[in-house]
Amino acid sequence: MDKKLPNVYAVPIEKKLHNNEEISTSMERKDATTGITINEINELFASSHHVYKTKVKMTTTSGVKVVEVVGQTKNSLLTLDGERIPYHEILDIKKV
Repeated sequence: MDKKLPNVYAVPIEKKLHNNEEISTSMERKDATTGITINEINELFASSHHVYKTKVKMTTTSGVKVVEVVGQTKNSLLTLDGERIPYHEILDIKKV
């Protein structure tokens, strides 16, 4: 059991790393074209009241809608009616 393991060479890192700061600030940043953040949408789905669907009132570029949101994709919200609403069209979203 006392076998000697081979030595591992670790390359020294000589610069300061900022990768965690870039990720956290991008999640909180508002998109230039929309008034919502990714965190606001994630809070809808992380809420203890969201089991399958959440009724929301959203202001989009085409008007105000009251819909039941059931899911999300990488760049849009999915409604119970089968509608896909892209994030860049959503200006404001509030739970009803």
